[in-house]
Amino acid sequence: MTAKSDSVGFGVPNTVDPHYFAVIVPRGRDESVVLTERFGIAAESKRMPDALDRVVLDRAKWTTIADPVRRAFNERLTEKNLAASRWSVGENKVERLLGKELCVLAWAIEKAPLALVSAAVTNWAGLRPEERWWLFTVTAAATGGVDDGDTGWRKALRFALTENPVEEQHSLFPREGKRVRAARHSADDIPLFGRLAEEE
Repeated sequence: MTAKSDSVGFGVPNTVDPHYFAVIVPRGRDESVVLTERFGIAAESKRMPDALDRVVLDRAKWTTIADPVRRAFNERLTEKNLAASRWSVGENKVERLLGKELCVLAWAIEKAPLALVSAAVTNWAGLRPEERWWLFTVTAAATGGVDDGDTGWRKALRFALTENPVEEQHSLFPREGKRVRAARHSADDIPLFGRLAEEE
C-alpha cells in the first residue's frame, strides 16, 4: 500500500524532478490562472522543453471549476491512499494524468461563455479517466499550445463538453444544499496514475 507521504500536491510522486502539471493561481483575484505541463527529468532524454504552457484560464471560469475538480481529484487520491490536497495561491502541483484530465476541461471552457462552464464540468465528470487521457493526447498532438484555443480539437472539445445534453444527477455541483456526486468509476479502473501504467 502506498503511503500518503509518497506524494505532494494532487498526487505528484515525491521524487526528484517528476513529470507533472502546475496550476499557477496568482494572488490578484482578477488575474488569469495558467496551466503548465512540466516534463521533469525526462525532458532532456526525450529532447523536450522543460515546460509548456497549455492554457490560460479566465479567473471567473477557474473559480467555477476549482471546487468540483478538487473534490473529484481528492476522491480518486483517497481511493489510492494518497493525501488529499487543495488549491492555493502560487504553484499547485497536479499528477500528470490528473493534469491531462484537468487540461481537457480547461481547453473545453477557455473560449466558452461562463454560463456553459457548469455543463462542461458535468459532462467532463461523466467521462472515464481513460477517455479524458485520449482526448488530451489527440488534442495536444496538434493544438496543445497556449495559443491554439480556437483551432481543431480544441474547438471540438468546447462543443462536445458545453453543448451536449447534461444529466443533472451526475453533476459535481452542490444542489439545494446537498452534494450530488458524479458517476463514479471503480478505483481498479484507474492506474496509480503515472507510476503503475502508461495511458498511451
